Amino acid sequence: MIAKIKADTQGGLIVTTVFFLALHGCSGEQQDSFRQSAAVDDQTVYEWKMITSWPKNLPALGTLPEHFAEIVEKMSNGRMLIRVYGANELVGGLEVFDAVSQGVAEIGHTGAYYWQGKIPAAPFFTTIPFGMTSYEQDAWLRYGGGNELWQELYAPFNLFPVRGGNSGVQMFGWFNKEINSLEDLQGLKMRIPSLGGEVFRRAGGIPETMQVSEVLTALQTGRLDAAEFVSPYNDLAAGYHDVADYYYYPGWHEPGSTLETIFNKEKLDALPSDLREILMAGTEVMNQLLLDLLMAENNKALRTLVEDHDVQLRRLPDDVLLELRRISEEVVAELGQTDEITARIYESWKGFKDGVMDYNHIAEEALIEARKLPSN
Repeated sequence: MIAKIKADTQGGLIVTTVFFLALHGCSGEQQDSFRQSAAVDDQTVYEWKMITSWPKNLPALGTLPEHFAEIVEKMSNGRMLIRVYGANELVGGLEVFDAVSQGVAEIGHTGAYYWQGKIPAAPFFTTIPFGMTSYEQDAWLRYGGGNELWQELYAPFNLFPVRGGNSGVQMFGWFNKEINSLEDLQGLKMRIPSLGGEVFRRAGGIPETMQVSEVLTALQTGRLDAAEFVSPYNDLAAGYHDVADYYYYPGWHEPGSTLETIFNKEKLDALPSDLREILMAGTEVMNQLLLDLLMAENNKALRTLVEDHDVQLRRLPDDVLLELRRISEEVVAELGQTDEITARIYESWKGFKDGVMDYNHIAEEALIEARKLPSN
């Protein structure tokens, strides 16, 4: 199966490359320790459980943890075996955090923003409305102090969090009516979680948080008027085009959503050091794999939705976007004042975002604008 994963993603070198970086990104002393532990650790086979917030066979989100398990098994030469459970197979999709914290499973694959009710700062480690893109968010986590703050935030829960994929910019979602003005949002029932949901509420809508597996039925029965999920590749597979006519962009609420892989810290710390390194390397593979896969597949899926299923693709009007941005800035600033650690995370996140935005105005954004210039 590893060969198939490599072929499917056209990333045949990624597993080897990330494992190389995991080792060679260490200091000389750490490399020696890693090699020694790999040589002296016994051949105990560890059998772990990984629970997720996604239906198991859902393309990309659902299948990504299976790829992770196969990569880890291959890299560990069969010493680390991970059985993956989809949402509701072992625990509910919104119960992953507590289950891993309590040791029901050793690993979880989910989204930090689902835990905002118990950890106010959690959304900073998934996505913030009108916030950072995938590569900006990754840079903050790895080089801007984000990872250290994330680990501090989760430490009281016996959890060790790392990146587990990124969706890139999402779509706003599926609607059963056109959105021509802010008035059209009034009283609209929409599946939209976390801070995006709070912004939507202040704009006059009614946000709902529910498991992915419940959304299609909710749209069919009228419990929901609209729903956001991810982007065309996942949305096509989920079948939302069968129950909603209008597909809106841009995904202002989730401009670069980081998924999380959470480990029971006590169990992780008890592993031989080489297996810990292999698990970390596997999460790096998973993080890049999702972003690459969605970039490759979203355009094809969007064409299928529009050309084969007559989906009406729509852009939110500028006045709607401007008001949503205004409310978003208000909501995020308020969140940043919640408590001491949330304030520190907010200041770190905002400082990094403001800095990379300055550069991206003359880098990514300038290039995209140049690509759109008409030819003579």
